[in-house]
Parts: sequence; C-alpha cells; structure tokens
Amino acid sequence: MKTLANNYIFKALDAFPYDLEEAVEALTYALAYEEKNVVALCLMGRIYAEHLGDFEKAKKYYTEALAENMYAFNVYPHYINVLLWNEDYEEVKRFIDFARTVKGSDKAILYVGKAQLHEQKQAYKKSLHCLKLAKRYTYNDDYMRIIKEHTERVKDKLPKKKKKKSKKKQK
Repeated sequence: MKTLANNYIFKALDAFPYDLEEAVEALTYALAYEEKNVVALCLMGRIYAEHLGDFEKAKKYYTEALAENMYAFNVYPHYINVLLWNEDYEEVKRFIDFARTVKGSDKAILYVGKAQLHEQKQAYKKSLHCLKLAKRYTYNDDYMRIIKEHTERVKDKLPKKKKKKSKKKQK
C-alpha cells in the first residue's frame, strides 16, 4: 500500500503547482491509501493555503502532518506562513518557540518566521534582532540573500529619524 501511496505522491509533486487538479486528485488517492502520509498532508495544506486561501483547512492538514511526525521539518515554514497569513500571532509564537527546541530544526527559518511575526506586529527592532539571529544560523548563501532582503525591507519600515535643526537656522 505504501508503494501505491508514494506513486501518487510523486504524481502530485510533479503536477504541483502547475496542474492543481491533477495534484489534488493524486493526493486524494495517496491519502486514501495512507491517510497519515506527512508529505501528502503537507502538500494538501499548501494547496489549501496558497491557492485556495482556506487557511483553517490548511492548518488542519499541517497539524495532522506534525502530529504524525514532529520532525517533518519541511512542514515548519509552510505552517508558520499559514499562521501568519491567518493572523494567528499567539499560535505562531508558541509554535516557533516549540520548534526551536526540536533538535535538528532549521533555526534560521524559525528566526525568519519570528522576524516576520514581529514585522507584522510593527515591532521592527525586534524583527531586526530575529533576522540577526537567523543570519547566525544560516549556512548557505541563498538563504543569506533572503535574510538580507528581509532585513532591507524591515529597515525601510523603521521610522525615519528627524534631523536636528542647526542653531543658525533657529535665529
């Protein structure tokens, strides 16, 4: 049964994101053969979140996947995104704090998620601090560029400091 489920998962992965109808059909078959398959649950969550905008249903799929395997690190960034999109700030904070304690989790991704949380709450200095921590845990150049882009965006949102008027202009 597992082999059939994997075959349908490969079909879904091949079709995603270009042929969503085929991807959903293949995922439905995969989940019929193996209802707790983490990869299928995660991909179904992505479809509901990213393409259908049904964040509650996406959260359901992600939590099922994580309940089956809390070490499914590929689920973490997508689950964080859906929580942020749905403005579930306390839930995303708790999840990131928990995920940081899981041995082997990608701390850089988690700190970027926390930075985005702070950015959405307009706590830009906290966001920059988290991005600094994310940089410390980044071990590849591609992700370093992503962190730099986030940092630049947050810095642009910081309130601009007013220049002091010189004494000559005050007279």
